Amino acid sequence: MAAWKILRDFSYRRVISSKLGRSRHCFSSSSSSSSAAYAAPKIPHFSKRGRLLTGATTLGLVIATGAYVSTVDEATFCGWLFSATKLVNPFFALLDAEVAHTLAVSAAARGWVPREKRPDPAILGLEVWGRKFSNPLGLAAGFDKNAEAVEGLLGLGFGFVEVGSVTPVPQEGNPKPRIFRLRQEGAIINRCGFNSEGIVAVAKRLGAQHGKRKLDETSRTSSSPNDEVKAGGKAGPGILGVNIGKNKTSEDAAADYVQGVHTLSQYADYLVINVSSPNTPGLRMLQGRKQLKDLVKKVQAARDEMQWGEEGPPPLLVKIAPDLSKEDLEDIAAVAVALRLDGLIISNTTISRPDPVSKNPVAKETGGLSGKPLLSLSNNILKEMYLLTRGKIPLIGCGGISGGEDAYRKIRAGATLVQLYTAFAYGGPALIPQIKAELAECLERDGFKSIIEAVGADYR
Repeated sequence: MAAWKILRDFSYRRVISSKLGRSRHCFSSSSSSSSAAYAAPKIPHFSKRGRLLTGATTLGLVIATGAYVSTVDEATFCGWLFSATKLVNPFFALLDAEVAHTLAVSAAARGWVPREKRPDPAILGLEVWGRKFSNPLGLAAGFDKNAEAVEGLLGLGFGFVEVGSVTPVPQEGNPKPRIFRLRQEGAIINRCGFNSEGIVAVAKRLGAQHGKRKLDETSRTSSSPNDEVKAGGKAGPGILGVNIGKNKTSEDAAADYVQGVHTLSQYADYLVINVSSPNTPGLRMLQGRKQLKDLVKKVQAARDEMQWGEEGPPPLLVKIAPDLSKEDLEDIAAVAVALRLDGLIISNTTISRPDPVSKNPVAKETGGLSGKPLLSLSNNILKEMYLLTRGKIPLIGCGGISGGEDAYRKIRAGATLVQLYTAFAYGGPALIPQIKAELAECLERDGFKSIIEAVGADYR
């Protein structure tokens, strides 16, 4: 009983401190206890009876802890788990950047990441393209290139996840090393070059996930037919985007994108034509007015010739670069409006090296720069595109987001949805609930009742 009282009092203090300290401090006691254990003297040898007594006491403590944890409310325990992921960030920082990335994807694929059980603030919910998003925060393409961890990543609390870029034929991408950290600047330079397992491998994974979801839906409907429709899409409790690219050696870019649409669109809640990666020779030339118009027409035709149910075909978006002139932006906007494109993603990585990145020796590496230094540049392109399209086309703001205020600035500049990548690579899962909470606070502070009310507020 004494052991139980000690454990109960200790656990009770942790719950109270986690609620007052927003859960991120709840693991400080564990680190101090571990250091204390390290400094403790060696345990003397016990008799067999003593070892049995010690084992029984330990087992009792474990059972008591389990009994107590089962009484903790789900939201508090979920907060503990997300805060605990901060403890592994220093370990990943010691690894090669691409190795760390591979391990992170593998962990999410195996379910070794926390699962968000807390509902999103109601103010963050919105509907775009007839699809319900529980929140506007998404994971950008490039993290889960081969759709290995869709369920785990959506389970982290993202409103949507975008996989890819996926190429028709498997390709290795550019030689390694090809990912470089600029930790002090909160940035990354990559020149991966569309490394992909190809559309066949990705289609198999998405097909399996799609079948599992349909089976789950059927069982839920039969057991509780009056359940309210929740936010989500073809991949589960969240929206799935599929980003399509072209092979490096392909001579017919349109044929590559059409092949991707025919194979993968049935599993996607939205599709993205990636014509803006700086790491595939000649790709950005497809952003020209004539080239883009011809490409979009062919891809739209390929999508529309397929058979679709009541939901209709998936929306089609184009992802553009931040390194575009005013004339380039005008051309893209004209094509988007004329062809009734469903949306634009603004933006991909930049080939420029704005301050303070230019002073870092790593800045000399070839490739696209992402992270904090991209925020201002991408926001300027976002603003221009919102004005050029007169707010008629949904825009996804991507580039430089590391907090809720950054996401809010993009929304006010014209973004309906926003995406993370680099900040997530550095901050891990704990960053997701933090950004959502901060974004909700920003909206409430300025008197907005929903995300939609705030879209383009700075330029309306």
